[in-house]
Amino acid sequence: MNDLHKNHSPQLLPAPNNHNTGINKLKRALAYKLFYQMGKTTRSVSLNDYYLAAAYTLRDRMQPLFINSSELYLEGSSRIVSYLSAEYLPGPHLHNNLINLDLLDPMRQAVAETGLDLNAIIGVEEEPGLGNGGLGRLAACFMDSLATLQIPAIGYGIRYEFGMFDQELENGWQVELSDRWLRGGNPWEIKKADLAQEVGFGGRTETYHDQNGDLRIRWWPARVISGIPYDTPIPGYRVNTVNTLRLWSAEAPKSFNFEDFNVGDYIGAVAEKISAENITKVLYPNDKKYAGKLLRLEQQYFFASCSLQDMLRIHLFSHDSLSNFHQSFAVQLNDTHPAIAVAELMRLLVDVHLMEWEQAWHVTTRTFSYTNHTLLPESLEKWQLSMFSSLLPRHLEIIFEINRRFLDIVRLKFPGNQEIVTQLSIIDETGPRYVRMANLACVGSHTINGVSSLHTRLLKEKTLAPFDRLWPKKIISITNGVTPRRWMLVTNHRLCTLINKTIGEDWITNLEYLTQLAPLAEDANFREAWHNARLENKKDFSELTKKQLGVTLNPYALFDVHVKRIHEYKRQHLSLLHIITLYNRLKEHPEQCFPPRVFIFGGKAAPGYWMAKLIIKLITSVAAVINKDPDVKGRFKVIFVHNYNVKTGHALFPVADLSEQISLAGTEASGTGNMKFAMNGALTIGTLDGANAEIREEVGAEQFFLFGLNVQEAEALMQNSYRPLDYYNRNPELKKAIDLISSGHFSHGDQQLFKPLIDELLYRDRYLLMADYESYIDCHDKVGAAFEDRQRWSRMSILNVARMGRFSSDRAIKEYCRSIWQVKPFPVDLKWKRVPEGGIIFPVVDE
Repeated sequence: MNDLHKNHSPQLLPAPNNHNTGINKLKRALAYKLFYQMGKTTRSVSLNDYYLAAAYTLRDRMQPLFINSSELYLEGSSRIVSYLSAEYLPGPHLHNNLINLDLLDPMRQAVAETGLDLNAIIGVEEEPGLGNGGLGRLAACFMDSLATLQIPAIGYGIRYEFGMFDQELENGWQVELSDRWLRGGNPWEIKKADLAQEVGFGGRTETYHDQNGDLRIRWWPARVISGIPYDTPIPGYRVNTVNTLRLWSAEAPKSFNFEDFNVGDYIGAVAEKISAENITKVLYPNDKKYAGKLLRLEQQYFFASCSLQDMLRIHLFSHDSLSNFHQSFAVQLNDTHPAIAVAELMRLLVDVHLMEWEQAWHVTTRTFSYTNHTLLPESLEKWQLSMFSSLLPRHLEIIFEINRRFLDIVRLKFPGNQEIVTQLSIIDETGPRYVRMANLACVGSHTINGVSSLHTRLLKEKTLAPFDRLWPKKIISITNGVTPRRWMLVTNHRLCTLINKTIGEDWITNLEYLTQLAPLAEDANFREAWHNARLENKKDFSELTKKQLGVTLNPYALFDVHVKRIHEYKRQHLSLLHIITLYNRLKEHPEQCFPPRVFIFGGKAAPGYWMAKLIIKLITSVAAVINKDPDVKGRFKVIFVHNYNVKTGHALFPVADLSEQISLAGTEASGTGNMKFAMNGALTIGTLDGANAEIREEVGAEQFFLFGLNVQEAEALMQNSYRPLDYYNRNPELKKAIDLISSGHFSHGDQQLFKPLIDELLYRDRYLLMADYESYIDCHDKVGAAFEDRQRWSRMSILNVARMGRFSSDRAIKEYCRSIWQVKPFPVDLKWKRVPEGGIIFPVVDE
């Protein structure tokens, strides 16, 4: 379990006073930053200024560790993990960094003595919305664990100027606003313009003979842009390692054309600048139209090319040849977005560094590994050949050659089997021709991994079944995990304080140690302390909700939380059917007893996803009616928390009593929200989908509210002419809930508003809500009965947390290191230090 730490015990940072971080020095540093760096006095300073001062002060204290860690990259003494991800959702940095550097209490005291509240300062920080959901959050958790485990790593991505949109609600409908996360300044990043890389697009290719007379191909791009890296330090927990998150921003090599300007063409003078900067302008442009698709492909190639060129630069700093590049870097492709990197590395090795094809392919296939994150065929990216050729002509030639050689191998393995040749081909020839990026990633990687046991089994049996037939041992399973530093220490101070007082702090880096809590589930005093800690969290949240939403919540109610991306397969509307069923029961039998409930929804719908937006409208409409109905009398409330993000998650995960993980079995790859909720003491109601099955196995069936069809049952039902209307007709409660929506009860009498959603459920129902409804309602009745027994519920909550050790991202990273990357911890020795006099960096000299 802890093999990575056998001979590499964490090098704890010295106590704050030994690092010149006493309270008075912190206060002086804050004042210095405000006055000298930001030009502020007490008359003009704002709360955001205090946040910036605190962040710059902390960054200064990270810098020696950051520089020493970065030196490892150039020494070439350890293999470096390069994590290529189009998304990162790190969340606010200040609180997390203070915890990891063991400076939270000193900074809190220094700020307090200045007359301020550190929590208020922490709350000001803008969250970098550089991701859409679980994919980006997983990447951020992995970066935290890599640093904590002292694994040299660089996370490569895109510095989107406008990240995931901010969500507002107007009349219950989602409205998207631009995410201006950089407007107040980003004190954590350091621009490294001297490490810029050039990236080409379009143009043509030509053949020529090199100095040895060998035939070569040269690419002449039609346009070239610059990729400028911005580095953000990612500190590990109480170790010297501070890894790098390197995000690329696109700029024009020549941002202003004086000739155009002088003749009055003012737009043309900056056209090149605008065109280049558009590439990193926004996260995930709307790709419903051709221009959006083209821009998305440009983004993916841009950051893959910049990152690989950067890795080659680092390797050549300490090596004379690229033949052993794969021994310097282990490159992980986080889903298909960076899959173009396979063709780009081949181009760089063969065309730029004149390596022979066979040797280049040997290096390439030993460099890359690929994580698949989806079972949905529509989520496996593919690009039309015509578009791909116009943007990346040389890469298409390389992909054709990779495919030709690969399919020759396939034909030898499966002679005469044209069907499997068609399935495995990187080029989709079944209709309009496409480049299949998942196939390219599979062919160019030495290992493919799924992100839960169920997901991996379904990859082998369905999504990537032909590849499993070709390479039976290539697809492995590594279940996702989340970092307990962010999702327990930052999120749930009260519960963590109780845990620390009870079993110590070793669990923070070895989450399996939480098993020491299990016997305490039988201790009445501990159960009471546990209940009170969680109740105080709910009281704080209720106060916050009253201030921000004007809704009064009962903190003693069961908090039933369903927050995640809004999508039909995640089945938020199944939760709504349960709420409407309870509402109907209450209207018919007001004397009926059940525990009070607070239903909390949150999540964003993709801007072009109409049905998901309609689901949000239905949630807010149901909330508007139920919350004002005098017959309900406060027995339950429904709220939608808008603009769900990492910061919102900090508030929601500690207060949930029940975690809704109700996607149709076989549709979710893993999920990580399920892990965060359980780590914070929530019980789960869920299907056997994603990592739910493994969570249930670990925490025990008695602590998990299971309902619904399993994968085999769902598939059998869909293959046997599934008729959702039959379920509607034979279940009176389901019929009544659907009919109440259709009647216009939640839409001011408008019977057309939600008709598309109702028609989808009655006549198609791709995600089998109607089939799972009865089981879901019955399971919720069991939830209500369990919650009424406070001692039983607290016992179950404690056991949930005690048995969640397997779902730390530290465990996941150890498995990647052992099974895929072949890397070991490499502790950072402080060869460079900060000398206070003058603030100059000098090498450490042994005396």
